[in-house]
Amino acid sequence: MKGVLKEFKEFAVRGNVIDLAVGVIIGAAFGKIVTSLVNDIIMPPVGKLLGGIDFSQKIINLDGDMKTASGQEITTLAQANEAGATVIAYGQFINVMIDFLIVAFCIFMLVKGINYIKSKEHKKPEPQKTTKACKYCLSEIPAAATRCSHCTSELEAEGNGATA
Repeated sequence: MKGVLKEFKEFAVRGNVIDLAVGVIIGAAFGKIVTSLVNDIIMPPVGKLLGGIDFSQKIINLDGDMKTASGQEITTLAQANEAGATVIAYGQFINVMIDFLIVAFCIFMLVKGINYIKSKEHKKPEPQKTTKACKYCLSEIPAAATRCSHCTSELEAEGNGATA
């Protein structure tokens, strides 16, 4: 039993497990923010533009003959929940789809930004070479040298193509 606990402790405190836990917690908090954005900020004006519709209450009542306790026809999710009616809550589904699209777009922008940063790292210019190879003996000599210090051959000067 002690061996299993020791293995679990090693697993639980491993860096990538802790990183994953932090990511899940931040993701859950971000999900709540997006849900609030959709339900409290985006959908009310959309509903107002569409004639005062509250999407979160839109349903299809599968118990067509069931009524509320006061005898009214069930038309909202709140009424259906109170009466215990079977409904398809398509308004809630619309809200969840909008949540998903916003989260997916944010993740897309995050990945796009990370890829942009990574591409900038890969496109860094290579440092200017300070040495070159002698074309006769292949020894490394200073880039500005016009004569090889190993074989004493005359070389072209760097940059102008002329021989010295």
